[in-house]
Amino acid sequence: MRIKRNGWGSICWLICLWAGVLVCASDAPGTRSLGKPPQQTTTSALIPGTRVLLDAHNCYPYNGQWANRLDLALSTGTPLAIEQDLAWYVDVEKHQSRIVVTHDTKLTGHEPTLREYFFERVRPMMEKALREGNRGDWPLITLNLDFKSEQPELLNAVWELLGEFEPWLTTAERVSNASSVMPLHVGPMLVLTGDSDAQEHVFYESVPVGQRLRVFGAIQVHAENPLAEPEVLVRTSGDNYRRWWNNPWSVVEAGGQKNAGDWTDADAKRLVSLVNYAHKSGLWIRFYTLDGGSKETFRSNGWFSGYNFGSVAATRIRWQAARDAGADYIATDQYDQLAKLLHP
Repeated sequence: MRIKRNGWGSICWLICLWAGVLVCASDAPGTRSLGKPPQQTTTSALIPGTRVLLDAHNCYPYNGQWANRLDLALSTGTPLAIEQDLAWYVDVEKHQSRIVVTHDTKLTGHEPTLREYFFERVRPMMEKALREGNRGDWPLITLNLDFKSEQPELLNAVWELLGEFEPWLTTAERVSNASSVMPLHVGPMLVLTGDSDAQEHVFYESVPVGQRLRVFGAIQVHAENPLAEPEVLVRTSGDNYRRWWNNPWSVVEAGGQKNAGDWTDADAKRLVSLVNYAHKSGLWIRFYTLDGGSKETFRSNGWFSGYNFGSVAATRIRWQAARDAGADYIATDQYDQLAKLLHP
């Protein structure tokens, strides 16, 4: 993939990549200006804008159906991103609680656990990667966590679970000043989560200084108009915890998928401006969820109609545009089709 940089920022990144040393921008305490990407790591795959990945949206069963989604996503090859939606199930009779993967907040107790459905399924891949030690494509998996509820018990349980698998994870040192963006120690898995303050409290603020961060949050967007200029949508660059930007498609086309018309040069320019701004700010950027097909296709596969551009052809145009713009993560339910476009 191309690394899209301009001017001095491009020179800094190339020096980092060629010389194998970290580039650190010095700012006043508590601040870091836009246009100075945070130091990342000597592994070029973690530099925002380096690679475009399939992001397997809602990659878990619904109500006992479509239990093969994770296998379908993994069959497209790595590197890729995988989304897992999480909730907290409390079994009152057995006095037990567990992290489950689900899209619904009304739980039955039959939902698979995050440990068994995801972590144990990818264990052979992660352990093989660690044994072989070939870091060129790491992280092989970006795990995208979407919390359907945010009970402190759930957030703390996720933190503890990630601790069990920390040798797999891409981590960074927790320091006292969040604006000091520490280099990432690359592992075969990277874990991303949402933009909420509750998550930041557990996953960053409660972590003792000097320990490792196991998960990284999204930048917060405060503008009411999704079509505002990028610098209005995101007014600060990332920090040691917040390292990515998550976007509905409505930031590109007014009204999102359901109201999208013909793809235009203005749409393409808007998309490129968002991606370039994210990368200039040192952030990975994700767009969700780019699907297209008939109503029957959506019904039979358990996809959500609100993400439907109306046809595979209309969706493919957007996939190609996002790929060409250098978006880091393109979320879709049509794993195989997007993977073929990205890796012909």
